[in-house]
Amino acid sequence: MTAVAKRENRLIHEASPYLLQHAHNPVDWWPWGEAALAEARRRDAPILLSIGYSACHWCHVMERESFEDDAIAKLMNELFVPVKVDREERPDLDQIYQLTVQLMGKSGGWPLTVFLTPDQKPFYAGTYFPPAERFGMPGFPTILRAIAEAYRDRRGEVDAQAKELTRAIAEVSRGESDATYTPGPDLLERSARVLLRRFDATHGGFGQRPKFPNTMPLEVLLRRGVLEGDGVARDGVRLALEEMRKGGIWDQLGGGFHRYATDERWLVPHFEKMLYDNALLLRAYADGHRVFSGSMFASVVKDVAAYVAREMTDAEGGYYASQDADSEGEEGKFFVWNPKQVREALAGDDLAANAAIDYFGVSDGGNFEEHGRSTGMSVLHESRPVRAVAAKLDVSEPEAQAAIDRAAKVLFELRETRPKPFRDEKILTSWNALMIGAMAEAGAALREPSMIASAERAFAFLEERLVKREGERARALRLVKGDIVKGPGFLDDHAYLANAALDLYEITGDPSRVSLARALAEGMLDAFWDEEEGFFFAPKDGEALITRSKDPFDNAVPSGASTACRALLRLGALVDEKYARIAERELVRLAPAAVGNPFGYGQALCELDRLVRGSVDVVLVGPRDDARTRALASEIFAHWIPNRTVAWLDPNDPTSREACALLAEGKAAKEHPVAYVCRGRTCSLPVSTAKELGALLRTPVN
Repeated sequence: MTAVAKRENRLIHEASPYLLQHAHNPVDWWPWGEAALAEARRRDAPILLSIGYSACHWCHVMERESFEDDAIAKLMNELFVPVKVDREERPDLDQIYQLTVQLMGKSGGWPLTVFLTPDQKPFYAGTYFPPAERFGMPGFPTILRAIAEAYRDRRGEVDAQAKELTRAIAEVSRGESDATYTPGPDLLERSARVLLRRFDATHGGFGQRPKFPNTMPLEVLLRRGVLEGDGVARDGVRLALEEMRKGGIWDQLGGGFHRYATDERWLVPHFEKMLYDNALLLRAYADGHRVFSGSMFASVVKDVAAYVAREMTDAEGGYYASQDADSEGEEGKFFVWNPKQVREALAGDDLAANAAIDYFGVSDGGNFEEHGRSTGMSVLHESRPVRAVAAKLDVSEPEAQAAIDRAAKVLFELRETRPKPFRDEKILTSWNALMIGAMAEAGAALREPSMIASAERAFAFLEERLVKREGERARALRLVKGDIVKGPGFLDDHAYLANAALDLYEITGDPSRVSLARALAEGMLDAFWDEEEGFFFAPKDGEALITRSKDPFDNAVPSGASTACRALLRLGALVDEKYARIAERELVRLAPAAVGNPFGYGQALCELDRLVRGSVDVVLVGPRDDARTRALASEIFAHWIPNRTVAWLDPNDPTSREACALLAEGKAAKEHPVAYVCRGRTCSLPVSTAKELGALLRTPVN
């Protein structure tokens, strides 16, 4: 018999792994673009816009239940122009249309399902819809028929709704606040007070379920706790970092963090792993290591870096986007265990098997449920301390730890033989830049050259493939996958990459990094900055949509506008104060909204703190490759100094003075390498030993 070829739709020609996952659906999908919009106008049919990403569990569920169902696909094709978008490729579209759901009083998320008029205006939206009525949710076919009927028979109402939603989207996306606030020394205290009201003092983190890492608000609390002596804020950050590491949100065998926990205890995650989460948490744990010490924080840093090197790094050095929640069609199957599997894997080593089952909380009943029913499988987590395991098994604590370590090694190696979750191998500029900065910072904090080397290699890859220099300006593109490069880049691509360049400069002293950061800043200001309205998310030469979106809020990743201000403040300290003045204008505009909503503006609050408090500027004067200069630099990165600028003045390299022109003023080479610590516009006398430098950095704390 001849095999019947699976039908293909238009998505077969796309590069996005998410779109390709839908390329064999019976739905007649269009990629977003003028052709799809023209088809909607030609048919005078509404657009069914579906937005998701390749690692999204519920996106896969809706695909299996609805998009692969011939009857539902037939309805979609007859009544709508179905358009599929990868939110990682087109965050501008996702940003605009997520607001539709929120304005309708619902929670946003993915899959995002939005119904548009042919001129792109939304009139109804939701997220996941089941294929039939379930738990009070209408079935997707019911929704499709009702929407099509409304569009056909009550067109005036639909157009009025679309017009009003479009107006509201344009207004909300600007992130303006009616409140007034002048940034001052009460900034962190006011913000921390709001954050601590929602802090979970038992398990760490914010709110109940589901629970996300929320690294930006945690940094606000860390600044308040350490810089201003608030013990409650400081201890809260420590609790959150410790509890996340103990929970199932942390991959106990392979390292790396899952997206979020479905419960308040960080126990059962949605199992996708995103590059950006691991970048943000890598930096958070590196900061935790410097502030709190203790082996836990350093081990998390090393294990995240090892996970990224093993699973998420391209042969050319770039970092992949994500790993799926599902394998073999089931969520979490790759990650969960039952007691029988553990005992079979560790046959002949009863101590290791018993220790693993007790320590990782593997039970007969399991802790992982699907659709409200127990699966008998367990998500591994630290269910009790090693000392409690040792007492139960009547062995010493070192013996128990050794048994757990043996078990983890064997279970990891066995897990590697299981079919792995799908990996999205897009290399996104913004997410890569987040990981580059975090990897470099973590490597410097732990004195691990391999991490810094990984960051440098990834940066070189981005610079070659995704940065276009145009004289004194540079523009970043959005992504590369194989030989396909897509652009233009958005505000976050430029802002994150400029900061990554400055992170690498501070750690390595390479002045070319400042040159690129400055060129990216010039390109960013040209494409995204408006003197009256501040930063836009989409470039002025990008595709015309129903509104030109802005990015004032933190979402899963830091706000592009706030991160742009971070880069500009840093460049303002190094090379030209004009950059700092632009950042100050934007931050002052954001300040009232930020103190009123610190959950949505954590990154802005961190940059406002730098504006209010000023930076700690450390100037290294000496040959970059001199071991004594390196020793001084190493001492800097052993300390947590959030509002920091490091400048390298190498007497053997004239370009080094250009890279730190403002801080180099008045600093001349000595007989041996020295460091100056400057606060405000006052610098210390030069010091030549790490011990002397450490004393200056510790007192006063800033």
